[in-house]
Amino acid sequence: MPIEYRRLTENELDTFIEVRISQLREEGAMEEIDLRSALKDYYLRHLADGTFVSYLAFDGEKIVGTSGMSFVEKPPYFACPSGKIGLLSSMFTNPAYRRKGIARELLSRVVKEAKDYGCGTVQITASDMGVKLYTDFGFVHNQNFMHYKL
Repeated sequence: MPIEYRRLTENELDTFIEVRISQLREEGAMEEIDLRSALKDYYLRHLADGTFVSYLAFDGEKIVGTSGMSFVEKPPYFACPSGKIGLLSSMFTNPAYRRKGIARELLSRVVKEAKDYGCGTVQITASDMGVKLYTDFGFVHNQNFMHYKL
């Protein structure tokens, strides 16, 4: 059976959240709190207002890959005159399905959504595993990225 790609709806949200938590664990995040309710609140609000989109890869009814794109707006700047930015997240492929083009297809779909939304750039904090995919797709490193934890 071929892989089928569908846009995330509320029907798949609980499973999507479990995949997201598994992804965070795989990337080595310290699980200090239960994120389920915060994730559900975020996704429900932003799916409803159109500022989050996700595509899922299905093998039958089993979700084998996920993607996500949040849309944010900053004051326009020279590299992004619209000020609209796509923040890529939730890129995950079940280990048994990796190296089959699933992540690339999911990435293509959410990047198209960002372009259609009017984003001038897409950003991601890539896991070590994802760097090759994003580099091959055309992403470039920004050595100036920093964050400050509040």
